[in-house]
Amino acid sequence: MSHPLFDTGFYGRLRQQAGPHWHAYVRHDFVQQLGQGTLPAAAFRHYLVQDYQFLLHFARAWGLLISKLTDPEALRHATASLNAIISELPLHQAYCQQWGISEAAMADEPEAMETLNYTRYVLDVGHTGDALALLTALMPCVAGYAEIGLSLLHDPATCFEGNPCAAWIENYGDETYLAGVSRSLSLFERLADACAGEARFDQLSAIFTTATRLESAFWQMGLNQAARPEKGA
Repeated sequence: MSHPLFDTGFYGRLRQQAGPHWHAYVRHDFVQQLGQGTLPAAAFRHYLVQDYQFLLHFARAWGLLISKLTDPEALRHATASLNAIISELPLHQAYCQQWGISEAAMADEPEAMETLNYTRYVLDVGHTGDALALLTALMPCVAGYAEIGLSLLHDPATCFEGNPCAAWIENYGDETYLAGVSRSLSLFERLADACAGEARFDQLSAIFTTATRLESAFWQMGLNQAARPEKGA
């Protein structure tokens, strides 16, 4: 969707450069079915469990980002984002309980390959690159979810009544979440202005697009789970 948050600055260039990969992510069948209220419960439950595990590694990545920053303003922005993720974990647990998924069940569930691939890729970028490279790997999730949430929230085809995923849509289209995304984008543009330059565009674009592809794979993971026959069937 067109929105000043997503279309401008260095982030907007990377998003545009991702082209069909970005469209495949934000318009994935998982997302469309979620909005229409037709997403299989098994797909959403599997996604919720893996997303909880993803959030744990996501928090680690933001902690790593903080360790790479020295500017006080940048530190404040990054720390606020990390605190928001940590605060989200109990909310995620409570939401999962509404779907019959206990915290113990989430802890016992092994990480799916899609979760391993995505989270370890982001952490590898963080350990081998600078703060801008790491934040580039994080932004498809941070800003992409806001774009998806807003698109579904304002799409006339989105079903809210009787849709068990309606709360998810409302959360990621919420003004509080968008305010956090805006802070992250401001930090990203600040780092890009200081550290990017045209010489690094191709490198950062490759990181951004790879993370985008891994996001699509994360959605597909849920659909693949729902397509598997139930045990004992």
